[in-house]
Amino acid sequence: MEDTRWTKFKLCGDYNVDMRSLYMAWSTPAGLEKWFLRKADFFTVPQRLRGNEEQISKEDTYTWYWHGYHNDVTQKGRILEANGHDRIKFTFTGDSIVTINLSTRNGLTIIELEQSNIPPEDDPEKNLFVQCKAGWTFYLTNLKSVIEGGRDLRNKRVDLPSCFK
Repeated sequence: MEDTRWTKFKLCGDYNVDMRSLYMAWSTPAGLEKWFLRKADFFTVPQRLRGNEEQISKEDTYTWYWHGYHNDVTQKGRILEANGHDRIKFTFTGDSIVTINLSTRNGLTIIELEQSNIPPEDDPEKNLFVQCKAGWTFYLTNLKSVIEGGRDLRNKRVDLPSCFK
């Protein structure tokens, strides 16, 4: 029997905001740039750059730029699903897949983030399971802070080294 403990993880968070606002934070360049990315470029199938407030769609491709890094450090991938309401799925680092599911419970909007298809890695310093789980934990916390009216916790300075580099 194959050991799959290191090939996927799930994180959950509760947010005191309506589901539509949370979906828009994940599904538009402007939304993602408020809490996650320095710049989020999404391209339609004919390679048209989506507008800042325009929602992503299935089969879009993306190029993401991170705070604290120069433009030569990017994340590229593809949108596998975006239903316009409560589910987004995209490719991520190492051909893994991130799925975002939104629901409501007890007056709160719940995010369930699952990253799956994480490739095995012998070198612990390159372990995507650990690196991505730590990264997503921070970004889900930052999303909560930003969307509930708090502060943006990201390091936005390229000249200030991060302990994660």
